[in-house]
Parts: sequence; structure tokens; C-alpha cells
Amino acid sequence: MTEVSLLHTSVAPGSALGPLLEMDHVMRQYGVGSATVRALQDITLTIHRGEVVCVVGPSGSGKSTLLHVMGCLDQPTSGSIRIEGRRVDDLSDAQLSGLRRDRIGFVFQSFSLIPVLTAFENVEYPMILAGKSPAERRRAVRELLEEVGLGAHLHRYPNHLSGGQMQRVAIARALVNEPSLVLADEPTAHLDSATSAETLHVMRDATAQRGGTLVIATHDPEVLRIGRRVIRVHDGRILSDVPA
Repeated sequence: MTEVSLLHTSVAPGSALGPLLEMDHVMRQYGVGSATVRALQDITLTIHRGEVVCVVGPSGSGKSTLLHVMGCLDQPTSGSIRIEGRRVDDLSDAQLSGLRRDRIGFVFQSFSLIPVLTAFENVEYPMILAGKSPAERRRAVRELLEEVGLGAHLHRYPNHLSGGQMQRVAIARALVNEPSLVLADEPTAHLDSATSAETLHVMRDATAQRGGTLVIATHDPEVLRIGRRVIRVHDGRILSDVPA
């Protein structure tokens, strides 16, 4: 694989930063016989710590499936996946749940906030699941919401926030347990261009501040401005994998 440029440095695969996620000949198919859909076909790639990676392709190309498999929301039909050197495709459901909770953050296009919880409570929720103390939760949530520009909106409910503000809450929630891998699936789909650019920079900077790796699946050409590596997919295959 070619050398890739990271957010602040340029490193080649196999460098001191090391691999975070490794996929080896991963296949994902649905259905049987003539109804079989091959969503991913023979995917082999390595993503290194600290990278900002854009996964691009037309609708139905497999980019969302790729993120779901990376994030252990879906299991490969064949092939292997390692996160931080640990093979994950044969873990139990309980082990996968713990891995997603502690090491992976998710940002979805529809925000996926809990409507009956405030911004503060939405961000706090993953920390409750992780067993963090009330004092630790209060400090971390407040700091993160202030960092993403929502310090004045801690106690507002989602229906009292704009789309950009809701996505910032979702970004804070994804980062609150300081995951090593952050996966964002079409995070700007419901935002206007100005809000989109602002939100992308907030997500990139907040992830980098915590030493995380960011992978974004997108149609939005604006996203390529923050990416340092672009993976193009089509019909479930990787067409190219190059520096942005």
C-alpha cells in the first residue's frame, strides 16, 4: 500500500504508529442462491493509528457495510478482522458489545440521539454503560460539550437543537469513552454546506485531540478536505486506496 499522510505527520504503513485495524480477505454476503448479494468482496486493508480516512462510492457500493463490519455491528461471512491486534470476528456477542462500548465510537447520519434525554445525558449514557463514576462523567461530558461548542446547551433536549448541534452532541457521545476508532457514516447528510464544513472540522479535531483514528463513509466532497487518505469502493470492492 502506498504511503499515506496523517493529520499532522506522514507515515508509511508498518511505521511506529502501527496498525489499528486490519481486514484480511473479508467477504460479506446476504441471502442464498440467486438472491445472494455480495456486499463486500475480498476486502484487504490496514488502517493505522491517527489516520483520517474517507471511504467514498455511489449508493449501494458497500461503504456503509464496510463501516458496519469495521465497527463490529455486522460480522463478515469470511475473512478475518483485527482491532488493536485482537482478532474480533470470532468474539462472543458479549465481548463484541464490550469492544464497541470501550474502543469504538459511532456517528450516524440521523444523529440517533435519545429524544427524552438532554444533550448532557445523551453524551453521559455511554459512560454509565462503561461503569464510570458520577464525578468522572460530569467532568468528561461537560468538557467535551464545551469543546464542540455546546457549553451553553448542556440541558437542552434534541428537539430544541439544530441539526448541526445534534450532530455535535453525537460526536461528543462517540468520543466520551475515548475510543481508538471513530466511525462516521454520512455524518453531513442532513446538514447544509456551512454547517457541514464546521461539523467536520470539529469531529476531526476532537478525535485527533484524543489520539483517535477517524474513518468517514460519505458522498460529500467537502469531507475530502479533512481526509488524508481516500478509499474508493464499488460493488463491494476497493477500486483505489490513495493519499488525499
